Amino acid sequence: MALTKPAARPENPRFSSGPCTKPPTWNLAALGDAPLGRSHRAAVGKAKLKEAIDLTAEILGVPSDYRIGIVPASDTGAVEMAMWSLLGERPVEMVAWESFGAGWVTDVVKQLKIEATAHTADYGDIVDMSSLNYDNDVVFTWNGTTSGVRVPSGEVIPSDRKGLTICDATSAAFAQDLPWDKLDVVTFSWQKVMGGEAAHGMLILSPRAVERLESYTPAWPMPKIFRMTKGGKLIEGIFRGETINTPSMLAVEDYLFALKWAKSIGGLDALIHRADANARAVWNFCASRDWIANLANDKATRSNTSVCLKFTDDRITDGAAFAKAVAKRLEAENIALDIGAYRDAPAGLRIWCGATVETADIEAMLPWLEWAFAAEIEALSDAA
Repeated sequence: MALTKPAARPENPRFSSGPCTKPPTWNLAALGDAPLGRSHRAAVGKAKLKEAIDLTAEILGVPSDYRIGIVPASDTGAVEMAMWSLLGERPVEMVAWESFGAGWVTDVVKQLKIEATAHTADYGDIVDMSSLNYDNDVVFTWNGTTSGVRVPSGEVIPSDRKGLTICDATSAAFAQDLPWDKLDVVTFSWQKVMGGEAAHGMLILSPRAVERLESYTPAWPMPKIFRMTKGGKLIEGIFRGETINTPSMLAVEDYLFALKWAKSIGGLDALIHRADANARAVWNFCASRDWIANLANDKATRSNTSVCLKFTDDRITDGAAFAKAVAKRLEAENIALDIGAYRDAPAGLRIWCGATVETADIEAMLPWLEWAFAAEIEALSDAA
């Protein structure tokens, strides 16, 4: 394998899985209309927040009778808010095949101490979603950001379920087609597929979830930051942009830019197409080489956003050290930034392929990945 450095270079080397790269037309001047130094409760602040909610609904195709709220603490805050507020009325099916899903299992079992059945799968695999009892509440991650494994579809979720489905969709929303009729709670953060700023999460509730909020009171004390009802009724203002705590209007403006960019290129279909094209370039690269492979074992469950890879060459004796060396070499060349596997995941790489990434940058980066692999293999041989 030749060690000559490729001639072409990505124009944008940012392939982080969060915060993710900005939309390709983004620039600081785009945030000039942010109402900085103004109250988020002033008319201009409320209007911006409401616009963010309305554009989210429009682009994602959220049903008109679902509520959308902007909440604190990114996707983590949104998931915690849903679990603390909704769970406990009936047993829970906890589903995990990567680190964040495993975290939700810990919170429910050890913190909330709810009667729960945990269904887990190793990295690269997925739980059989048809085996779950949907008369119980079900908590799961649609796209495993740290494993690169996603739910292939929502077909197995019954429409006449008695329990609620609570879905962490943070690296799926805006890149994968979510079946809203099968999902009662959906959460995500701006920093993922839309390339927005971190710290803010989105919480989307179906009418069934709202009914649960208004008819059930959890046994545990509810932190103020999680409270969505008052006097047994939903606090509707939260879902009109009257946020529970103070949002960053600069971050809101940034999210609005991303939403308007998405709308300008053709909305959800265009976003999915871009992510698919990016991921396909990586998949094709791996398919034609015997030293690297997708961490996802089933093609049907491969993520089109957080594409996780593993090295398969027998000459590699320390997978973690080798993967870190390859990532470090690519970062030193300013070819690919932040592509190391998540700390709890198997050794390898994680290349973000979400909609804000340009396919040309993926295609320019991949020959450098081959160069970095060859360079590290040669270093192993020299050290032997």
